[in-house]
Amino acid sequence: MSATEPNTEGDERAERDEAGDVLGDLPPSAKLVYKVLEYEAPLTQEGIAAESRLCPRTVRYALGKLEDRGLVTSRACLEDARQSKYRIDA
Repeated sequence: MSATEPNTEGDERAERDEAGDVLGDLPPSAKLVYKVLEYEAPLTQEGIAAESRLCPRTVRYALGKLEDRGLVTSRACLEDARQSKYRIDA
């Protein structure tokens, strides 16, 4: 790269680092659950499982990882108090 060419590589890397820092070394299932919540939140565990096509056990594990990092929050579901709805913590 010459001195006169614009440095777009650094800009692209900064964007990737910003998004990558959020999800970092999380398992792929947690990344998928995060993306599902990004587009469809708020959802129950059952809703996340249906949208992501992951088994309920995997969804529970992924949500636990995301909650540990403070990326996802849960609230009681008004329609059914036995369930919780999950959303990305902004």
